[in-house]
Amino acid sequence: MDTAVPPIDIKGLSKRFGAIQAVSDLSFKVEPGRVIGFLGPNGAGKSTTLRMLLGLVRKDAGEATFGGLAYEDLPHPSSQVGAVLEDASFHPGRSGRNHLRVLAAAGGHPAARVDDVLEQVGIADAADRRVKGYSMGMRQRLAIAAALLGDPDVLILDEPANGLDPPGIRWMRDLLRYQAGRGRAVLVSSHLLSEVAQSVDDVVIISHGKLRASGPLEEVLGSADGAVTRVRSADDERLAAALREAGVAVDLQASGALIARGTPAAEVGQVAAAQGIALTELVAVSRSLEDAFFELTEAPGP
Repeated sequence: MDTAVPPIDIKGLSKRFGAIQAVSDLSFKVEPGRVIGFLGPNGAGKSTTLRMLLGLVRKDAGEATFGGLAYEDLPHPSSQVGAVLEDASFHPGRSGRNHLRVLAAAGGHPAARVDDVLEQVGIADAADRRVKGYSMGMRQRLAIAAALLGDPDVLILDEPANGLDPPGIRWMRDLLRYQAGRGRAVLVSSHLLSEVAQSVDDVVIISHGKLRASGPLEEVLGSADGAVTRVRSADDERLAAALREAGVAVDLQASGALIARGTPAAEVGQVAAAQGIALTELVAVSRSLEDAFFELTEAPGP
């Protein structure tokens, strides 16, 4: 895959199903070595976007490419892109090992990769059992093993933690970070916001098929109207007056702390220093991912 262009590049992607605009002029990139959380409420257009990216749904407009090529134009797709969609299916009478053997043969991957990925996803002990006896979490691990068979440059995982218990979710987090550490581009669609916040470098948030926010996690978690600073001093009334005189919007919390909105902590500190006001607390505050998510997705569309 050409590393001069992003491993995943979505430009102006749009799709309509009858009267429903599922995706509208959506654009974002996934760079190598990054884990991107692709977030949005149910019906936001996440699955449709992933299916267009993988050539499973015909787009109405725009581009969705891997290293500059559409999925159907990749010379060795399973060696370049590994994907787990939410509705992954298996032959119930086939063992996990045989399921992977069939996929390895179809993709032209060495047979030894089957045992490698079974070990990597932690189901080697159950490899010769029929898939119909697997738990949901084991099936999810098998689907991930299939995505890893070709040791791809790009991983696309749709709700990868479905069916996983807490140790499994932690394993998933470590897997994502490990793959990114190897220079892979990882795109993860998920509704587990607290887990995403621990796993990703960047987030892309969509609602009603439209982009609401995109960028490094820290930037997206910043207040929608700019920085937020919590500050305390020995004379909060005097500090509040000084900040307001400097044009800073200030609210007094029930705890007694002042909240300065739209102003970084350094600037709040400078105002206090200029007035000779000693501070007992000066903290930059960010929203939780859950707060940011709901604020962005509940906002009316443009």
